[in-house]
Amino acid sequence: MLKKLFGKKPLRKVRLVGTEHEFEVGRNETVLESALKAGLAYPHDCTVGTCGTCRSRLVAGKVDAITPFGYTLSRAELEGGYILACQAVPESDLEIEVDLAGPAATKTAARLVATEDLTHDIKRVIWQCDAPVHYRAGQYMNVTWPGAPGPRSYSFSAAPDEVGQTRVSTFIRKVPGGAFTERLFGEDLTGLEFEIEAPHGGFWLRDGDGPILLIAGGSGLSPLISVLEDAVARGVRRDALLLFGGRAERDLYCLDQIDEISRRWLGRFDFRPVLSEERAEGRRSGMVTDEVPAAIEWLGGSAQLQGYLCGPPGMIDAGVAALVATGVGLGEIHYDKFTDASSRST
Repeated sequence: MLKKLFGKKPLRKVRLVGTEHEFEVGRNETVLESALKAGLAYPHDCTVGTCGTCRSRLVAGKVDAITPFGYTLSRAELEGGYILACQAVPESDLEIEVDLAGPAATKTAARLVATEDLTHDIKRVIWQCDAPVHYRAGQYMNVTWPGAPGPRSYSFSAAPDEVGQTRVSTFIRKVPGGAFTERLFGEDLTGLEFEIEAPHGGFWLRDGDGPILLIAGGSGLSPLISVLEDAVARGVRRDALLLFGGRAERDLYCLDQIDEISRRWLGRFDFRPVLSEERAEGRRSGMVTDEVPAAIEWLGGSAQLQGYLCGPPGMIDAGVAALVATGVGLGEIHYDKFTDASSRST
């Protein structure tokens, strides 16, 4: 199989649609590897085809896949021409559409300085960094610590600062058996030394004039809070609706923070919590993605609508399918799948 993929072949050229960037893919290399060697800020993280960060649309050309794209991408995405750059080996010259990330990731030492219980299984965690961290609202950082089996990825939960921040925060959900979260929820880790690498990810609010539908589950609210607070600070004037899925009332959090965002939002804003395992007065019940059609109707239809989803893979896949079924184009759907260590190479 590897001989088939990496035999002697002519060098292939890749052109990034809508940009001036063009690069050659070296022999025995993927699209992502060559893009990074060319100095491009190509969005990526795991590099093994599980996180979906390097998701890109193949506009022209043909690729082979080291690992089938279908393990991570939905049927709708595959049919729409999407590939994973970290697994794509060119069979011809290519034209690819992708939103390049911001500044290249850098590393800094950091210390955990505070935690706050948000729910029974989610904490707000704050780190003090030795050097300023730069990121776009919606992106995430990779965190390692002494003896760690590998990095863990956590989305920033506050709006960024133009000059960078030395104090960063995120929401972390307890993962049963998790190498880090079992300790985080079981002991005081204040003062523990970490290394933070950031920014990572291709998730951020794109330019546009149309409405915004945001869907979160669990700690997936973290990057959406960052996106919304940043949009408020920048004076974004677009209608927006935030759907949040939890099992029960005890899974709802940051309600005061969301109320403040709603109060300051320039345009219409609505927040709709959805409970899947409990009925509560004044709350919607069922699966959060079942609320997509009604949410889109409230927003005035799918024309020019952008969808932003953060949470577990099952919710993301169902949400993408629901958005596509209502007429939202795949190019207007952006997501961050929250996988845990059991589904990552790390």
